[in-house]
Amino acid sequence: MSENDVKPNKELLLDPFGTTIVKDYERLYKEFGIQPFKPLLQRIKNPFMAMRRGVIFGHRDFEKIIDCMENGKEFAVLSGIKPTGEFHLGTLMTAKEIIYFQKQGAQTFYCVADIEAYEDNKIPFEKSEKYAVGNIADVLALGLDPKNAYIYRQSKENRVKDLAIIFGRAATLATMKAIYGERHIGLYLSALIQVGDILLPQLPDFGGPKPTVVPVGVDQDPHLRFSRDIAQRFRRKYGFELPSATYHKIIKGLDGSPKMSKRSPMSYFTLDEKLEVIANKISNAFTGGRPTVKEQREQGGVPEICPVYEIDMFHFVEDDDEVKKTYYDCRTGKLLCGEHKKRTIEHVLNFVREHRKKREKYIDKAREILGIG
Repeated sequence: MSENDVKPNKELLLDPFGTTIVKDYERLYKEFGIQPFKPLLQRIKNPFMAMRRGVIFGHRDFEKIIDCMENGKEFAVLSGIKPTGEFHLGTLMTAKEIIYFQKQGAQTFYCVADIEAYEDNKIPFEKSEKYAVGNIADVLALGLDPKNAYIYRQSKENRVKDLAIIFGRAATLATMKAIYGERHIGLYLSALIQVGDILLPQLPDFGGPKPTVVPVGVDQDPHLRFSRDIAQRFRRKYGFELPSATYHKIIKGLDGSPKMSKRSPMSYFTLDEKLEVIANKISNAFTGGRPTVKEQREQGGVPEICPVYEIDMFHFVEDDDEVKKTYYDCRTGKLLCGEHKKRTIEHVLNFVREHRKKREKYIDKAREILGIG
């Protein structure tokens, strides 16, 4: 292997095609070579909310991106969405990150990963096409500027597929198993195509080699390790820069599970669900509270294990001081879980109402961008 990014991992702690549960983020620094993000914060003039709050906890080679932002150098950002359903809180985080980097001057790429949706989730292309329209309308409503972004579907982007074919020469079965475990060939193909996505911004059609950051959930790190290895192997031919990455934490399920999952409807909500359904899910969410009001007042709650606190911190409370106050009031027993849920429901529903109004206006634009009649 060309660098330590790609190495066998028997436990396969990070699985982009399955369920990843991370109990100890510190462990990822040692086992996967992910670097802690916090030491870089002082160099970032206008850090994204998730950076300030430690939601973005790790990175690979992000120093290169900071250098570009500090000195007005060219750089790119690429991320995307797997069109398997409506926007949920995991996809919301990635969308917000890519919009942040676009505002910092990044050449912006947003991929609709419909090939992965087919290979991993068995979603037919006709169905993922419908999801894709809504997904792109969502990200436009959140603030992505389509005039300064290249938005595309994997299945329609020949440059990505061509790169996957070329890169396949450098990928042995042993390498694929070491990174992803034993999978069907379709998923290995999907992984090669994702490498094509990640390195697409560096092709001559888009200005050639440049630092590129890929903001993702930490469960997607295997794709970054693979991409960095491939970039190194083809560096002499294409001049590729090794792609950088930021990693955000995996948000807890509302039901107390380690991760929101479609297998458990009460663990998550999408932005298109009925308002009363969203409110009900938050009302019935697991918390870090004590069994009784008396115990809560005397002992305080445990916000670290509370998904209600987490969705505030990750997404719906912009004011850092308000997040800190919520944490303190919970810890000291001043804030009861019922009060906190009520407040969070108000934050979430206000956001969803406004978002839906904006989203509706972008449906036709999303169809136009994707070439869907």
